[in-house]
Amino acid sequence: MTAGEIRERARACGFELAGVARAEPVAERAWYRDWAAAGYAGEMRYLTDRRATVREDPRSLLPSARSVVSVGKLYNTAWPLSTRFDEAERAWISRYAWGEDYHHLIRRGLERLDATLRERAGAGYESRICVDTAPLLERSYARQAGLGWIGKNTCLINQRSGSWFFLGELLVSLDIEPGPEDAPPPGRCGTCRRCIEACPTQALVPGPLGYTLDSRRCISYLTIELRGAIPEAHRAAMGRHVFGCDICQDVCPWNRRAPVSGDPAFAPREFAQGGFAPRLEKLAAIAQDEFRSLFQGTPLIRARYSGFLRNVAIAMGNSGLVKYRAPLEALARGTDPLVAEHAKHALETLK
Repeated sequence: MTAGEIRERARACGFELAGVARAEPVAERAWYRDWAAAGYAGEMRYLTDRRATVREDPRSLLPSARSVVSVGKLYNTAWPLSTRFDEAERAWISRYAWGEDYHHLIRRGLERLDATLRERAGAGYESRICVDTAPLLERSYARQAGLGWIGKNTCLINQRSGSWFFLGELLVSLDIEPGPEDAPPPGRCGTCRRCIEACPTQALVPGPLGYTLDSRRCISYLTIELRGAIPEAHRAAMGRHVFGCDICQDVCPWNRRAPVSGDPAFAPREFAQGGFAPRLEKLAAIAQDEFRSLFQGTPLIRARYSGFLRNVAIAMGNSGLVKYRAPLEALARGTDPLVAEHAKHALETLK
């Protein structure tokens, strides 16, 4: 089976990008160890615990692995960029979270691809599907497979299609020879620093391979992964982001002509009244059971109810609108100490 055939089968399974890399350790594993040792993972212990060493070799996940099939699924939509949106009464939710949870979508596509390879390969074929949660340096293998280069914003960037892609991997026991299209492309960020300069919290910092991400300062980390209090020094810079951040991708020149996905799975769900940016006042009034029912099946569930209201309180304070004093006071009187503390701080900013 050739790498070209793999790409054809991957496209038939709904993936716009696909390539093949050898199932061997990549050079970036040493960089990853240094990144984790520097504390850049913040409180994401799943990146630094025993699974950190597992990430160094895909054969730790599948001993018989010989090849890594990397795929990319386009999720860009025709809605405005966060950098061109300025409505003080609305919250910003990261583009990837407007629709269905991508984990399920990518897994279904990889299951279809896996089934076609199994049918073709016959007995003895072994495989393992990896979608984000598996301990694998997926951007590095995607780069090795020719899907793109890792930009200064630390996203994988494809020259023709930009960076609005979800990545997934299929480890297979097949020894697939990578073709010319599977070679790592050269980095093409050049002297551009737009993502670095646009980041409100200066989360992109110099590293041994160019620029790296200090997660502890990243708005996506602060609004999604961090479970406790958000450092006061970063709250004002978060603006009205209540889940994730797209700024470093929004300003990237390689995304100017990025194609738009026609997949209905990525269309904004009903919670985003007026499209992608729900009203802050509505979000602040959501009860816990409503939160679960409203966001079930979307990435927003990951923030958890307490964390989501924490983010909404910060966004209200950053709006500068005194009309939010009443809902903030209600949150400040609540029984959740995390939400109450952030609501009280937001009230101080409205004085």
